[in-house]
Amino acid sequence: MKTSSIKTVRLPSGREIPMIGQGTWRMGENRTERQAEVDALRLGLDLGITLIDTAEMYGEGGAEIIISEAIAGRRDEVFLVSKIYPHHACHEGTAQACERTLKRLKTDRLDLYLLHWRESIPLEETISAFLKLKADGKILDFGVSNFDLSDMEDAARIAGGEQIATNQIYYNLEHRGIEFDLMPWCKERGIPLMAYSPLKSSGDDKHALLGHLALKKIAKAHSATTAQIALAWLLHMGVVVIPKAVKPEHVRENLVVADIQLTREDIKSIDKAFPAPNHKVSLAMR
Repeated sequence: MKTSSIKTVRLPSGREIPMIGQGTWRMGENRTERQAEVDALRLGLDLGITLIDTAEMYGEGGAEIIISEAIAGRRDEVFLVSKIYPHHACHEGTAQACERTLKRLKTDRLDLYLLHWRESIPLEETISAFLKLKADGKILDFGVSNFDLSDMEDAARIAGGEQIATNQIYYNLEHRGIEFDLMPWCKERGIPLMAYSPLKSSGDDKHALLGHLALKKIAKAHSATTAQIALAWLLHMGVVVIPKAVKPEHVRENLVVADIQLTREDIKSIDKAFPAPNHKVSLAMR
């Protein structure tokens, strides 16, 4: 049943990660949504969207339990990503948190394990714990999330920091600050970026981005939705995208994004409507 044409990008370890995945933020929080969430993830797998991103924070483990049901009997098809709370990321805490995550997911390993954001526990301790998990086969790669350039530089100076596989950040057409310094730094070192909340807008109207006239015009030319164009732009920028979808039609629409080829004129129009900053901007977070 797979129809995917999803491209992959190479991690520093040499392993490949799909460029379109399934996000699970806010999953596992409402029992009435449970079956729909499981079904959506299964549909994504059927279509070839094999990257699934989660975190112990999502539903306080609830999203990981949803995923375990969706991937039952299909673990080898999945590129599985989870994230650890920063206050758990000490030596022993990291090992314990990883074990809890593996238990909820009903698997023996993670493809990628990320520090969700940086707090007070020294990065040396977290990276050392990640290296131990990797040596034990509990995780195949590790990385970070919500790290600005200075954080990445700090991590790179630590023994084992050169093995950081990715940085998952809040990045979309309305939040392009990373393009000034963080994105070039990561590209130079072959560290792919992952974009979470790729369709969110600022302020109270979380979907205002999708109503922008420039996106509507481009979407019409491609017989696509504005959401698909916003996601296609992120792929054009070379980042991995992990939109959340529960409705079946949205899952299918996300797959089609892989085949949308934006033209030079499309990119010019997007840059005019959503200009990238020409100065340092603090990393946006949600």
